[in-house]
Amino acid sequence: MLKPLLAACALAVTAPVAMAACASDAEVAEFMESYLAKTPAQALSPGGRMEDALCSQAKLAAALEPHLGPVIGYKAGLTSKPAQERFGATEPVRGLLFQNMMLEDGATLDAPWGAIPKVEADLILVVADDGINNATTPAEALAHISAIRPFIELPDLTLAKDQPFTAETITAMGVGTRLGVLGAPLPVEDPAAMARMLEEMSVTMRDAAGGVLVQAPGRAVLGNPVNAALWLRSKGVVFKAGDLISVGSFGPLFPPQKTKGGVSVTYQGLPGDPVVEVFFPE
Repeated sequence: MLKPLLAACALAVTAPVAMAACASDAEVAEFMESYLAKTPAQALSPGGRMEDALCSQAKLAAALEPHLGPVIGYKAGLTSKPAQERFGATEPVRGLLFQNMMLEDGATLDAPWGAIPKVEADLILVVADDGINNATTPAEALAHISAIRPFIELPDLTLAKDQPFTAETITAMGVGTRLGVLGAPLPVEDPAAMARMLEEMSVTMRDAAGGVLVQAPGRAVLGNPVNAALWLRSKGVVFKAGDLISVGSFGPLFPPQKTKGGVSVTYQGLPGDPVVEVFFPE
């Protein structure tokens, strides 16, 4: 999966302007040193174009694979208007998912998992076959999705306080990829019905004491969470069977210190009103 990204990177650095903005090997190595130490990092591709940011992301992904395992899918970020406005973006951003970042429902994390760890209510789509690449509507896409999985993403915003936090620098650093907690898969049996349920469901993230941190309808993510997959496809992503797709956050992100020891996310309106949990002992 990294080959197309690295090929794009190679094309980008043939132009003198892009060469300066795509992260150098030394800059990626410095970022990785901070990433592994869980300390704030310097931004990659500051002031660059989105093409430069994706070039930097591809180089970073190659450096991450020995630590996070192979790429197993994609993630969309900034999938709500408030999030886009906060970072001066006009559309979502895209990153990658890695095999070793995935934790099972009910996982416990004993220490901060990053320099600037956050918690968000998310959702995963599991690709059934490459027919999704021809879909134009959520229902059409869901005909090629085998399952929906509850998902708590545990991103790391990574960048030091004095660094620019833009759509480009977010993309260059991989959109905060660090960890995530996967709930049990829900099979997609009726694509049209599932499209409606995903749009109309209520997503609620609660802290360990039961307090509501986030409550949002499914349509808070691009009108329908499946539109995140269609947006990624519009940007040239080509899906294959087994790929995971993170659709983005249904509400604000929270630091673990604000969760009173953990969070649960409920998807009321999906079959069985599924719940996924993660715990942070205090």
